[in-house]
Amino acid sequence: MLDAAFIRDNIEAVKANCTNRNVPTFPVDRAVTFDDARKRLVQQRSETAARQNEISKGFVNAKTPEEKQSLKDESTKLRNELAVLDAELKIVEGDLLLNLLQIPNMTHPAAPVGTDAAANKVVARHGEPRAFDFKPKDHVALCESLDLADFEAGTRVAGQKFYFLKNEAALLEIALVQYAMQTVVKEGFTPIITPDLARVEILEGIGFLPRDPDPNTRQVYTVADSDLCLIATAEITLGGMHKDQIFDEGDLPKRYVGLSHCFRTEAGAAGRDTRGLYRVHQFTKVEMFAFCTPEQSDAIHEEIRALEERIFQGLGLAFHVIDTATGDLGGPAYRKYDLEAWMPGRGEKGDYGEVTSTSNCTDYQARRLGIRYKGKGFKGTRFVHTLNGTAVACTRALVAILENYQQADGSVVVPEVLRPWVGRDVIATKK
Repeated sequence: MLDAAFIRDNIEAVKANCTNRNVPTFPVDRAVTFDDARKRLVQQRSETAARQNEISKGFVNAKTPEEKQSLKDESTKLRNELAVLDAELKIVEGDLLLNLLQIPNMTHPAAPVGTDAAANKVVARHGEPRAFDFKPKDHVALCESLDLADFEAGTRVAGQKFYFLKNEAALLEIALVQYAMQTVVKEGFTPIITPDLARVEILEGIGFLPRDPDPNTRQVYTVADSDLCLIATAEITLGGMHKDQIFDEGDLPKRYVGLSHCFRTEAGAAGRDTRGLYRVHQFTKVEMFAFCTPEQSDAIHEEIRALEERIFQGLGLAFHVIDTATGDLGGPAYRKYDLEAWMPGRGEKGDYGEVTSTSNCTDYQARRLGIRYKGKGFKGTRFVHTLNGTAVACTRALVAILENYQQADGSVVVPEVLRPWVGRDVIATKK
């Protein structure tokens, strides 16, 4: 979240940023109002506590019982006033936090300004969409003909948008994890397998709304009778791993690559994205995450983007890179790049679909999670910057691979970089 003092000093810029991001501006004024109230209460409490301390010191020197009783009565009165002030302060601080949590991060000056995805800007292109000399199938038809997934069994066991991966599709997922992990680890990222559950406070710190009362927008599965949620991405667990910790500046940046399952309700999702593997309730993902100083974050963001591009170039897929517009940014992101791969089965003539993204969240998440660093060139501590990026989301990569590598005879060629783990060059129709 943004610092209350920063909001106060830049109130018009913060409001303009909210407008560009297509979110309400009223929490900005409310945050300033509650911060004013908080400051008044803190000052009043300080003065009251100081007065009580004076009385306590004076009690020792009181000479008569009447004098002692008078001081005692006044001390009791001040103690009661302090209790009332503490209760009021707790309420005001809660109201302040509630409004601060609704204010999005500031936006990178170079990010396209626009209220929705239509304003997104293509900043790089890699490869050309494949031209077929036959009518290509979509990945659902390919999964059926090659016995690679069972969507009906997934529905019977867990409900809509769940699935079983079978045969070479299961091996392809394992191969994608190995390929992405090894590519990123070679660049100095520490491999991590994270929990698939996290506390509500960790999700809120990262920027999710696990307590969202609206079932049409809620994206997180909560576990009944607990403060736990199924994670939507390893960004949550990797970011929460250092909650309330203080780094030495010399130990930064810290780079992690985490493997986890991801669970999303996909509430409100509809249309072509709901068919097959593109938009599902559970999938496997390899996620990159970094903690760094403010001076390092822009360069690390470009580093993560370059790694994502290298991974998908290695898979031999045509894709482009999007600089995400303000109105399409999530609350924590200062800047976000999306990689969209060409998918021949998407729509009537094929289209690009998102396969990865990478965000620089500056100190927005770290401020919520209390993650700081100390150094020799300054007093006290400062908040770190956090960045995240998808190395590979297996289901969407599978969609792109199956649709782009299909052959006229119904088989699918396995990308060369994945063959060591799949154990074959071609996925052929089962006899």
